[in-house]
Amino acid sequence: MVLSQDSLRVGSAVDKGKLSLVIGTEAVLYTGTLIALDRLWYRDFPRSSFHHFNDNAEWLQMDKVGHVVTAYYVGLVGMDALRWAGVDEVKSRWYGGGLGWFFLSSVEVLDGFSDEWGFSSGDMIANTLGMGMLVAQDAAWHEQRVMLKFSFKQTDYAPLRPGTLGDGWNEELLKDYNGQTYWLSANIHSFLSEESRFPKWVNLAVGYGGDGMVTARDDALLVHPLSSIYYQQQRQFYFGPDLDLWRIPTQKKGMKTVLKALGFIKWPLPALVLQ
Repeated sequence: MVLSQDSLRVGSAVDKGKLSLVIGTEAVLYTGTLIALDRLWYRDFPRSSFHHFNDNAEWLQMDKVGHVVTAYYVGLVGMDALRWAGVDEVKSRWYGGGLGWFFLSSVEVLDGFSDEWGFSSGDMIANTLGMGMLVAQDAAWHEQRVMLKFSFKQTDYAPLRPGTLGDGWNEELLKDYNGQTYWLSANIHSFLSEESRFPKWVNLAVGYGGDGMVTARDDALLVHPLSSIYYQQQRQFYFGPDLDLWRIPTQKKGMKTVLKALGFIKWPLPALVLQ
């Protein structure tokens, strides 16, 4: 999927200057990110012929949920950017909304040529689900009534395997699945009548996470040859209230931008935990 003014068939409503800025920025970010990944992530591992790798049973599928969320939000940014440039609703939905899928699919191809990893069909399914959730809601409701959100807390597992689970908060945020929770956050008011006085910014959220993931698969791990410490992987589910920052009323454009940027975060609120 290559964006161009020709492919979007620019009409009179489109701001060509804004559209050129959007296309140029996306092209630079896409190319730069792939080059950075190639040099910083893949260069320390041998290259191989293109191959597949089945990792669907690993990390309690937390990595797959991460793919869903990433495809959703990269697509959302792409869709909003095209609409900011004046591209019509349908074209921006598919070209912008598919941006996350396109980017993650490119990364998946790089994985396929790395001896350390491989092309994962599970990842591709997750990428497609993320795009599908975004595009389907936009087509049906012209808004996102059910959002994907993310929260994180540091755990005691990362120091056990810092090379795998991260060394320090910034690495653990991406690598330690034990500290990550992914949420489906549904806006209640959007499913009620417009006359409803129910607060527009109150959501209900269902979360998914895991614990005991010191290795990728649910195998007992002997942390030290002389110890008898083992860990068992366990799924965790959460249910509780949430805040929809996108729907908090404000007349200040700067504040709207801040709330939009922070909207993917599930803020700490009481929740029921099911294990």
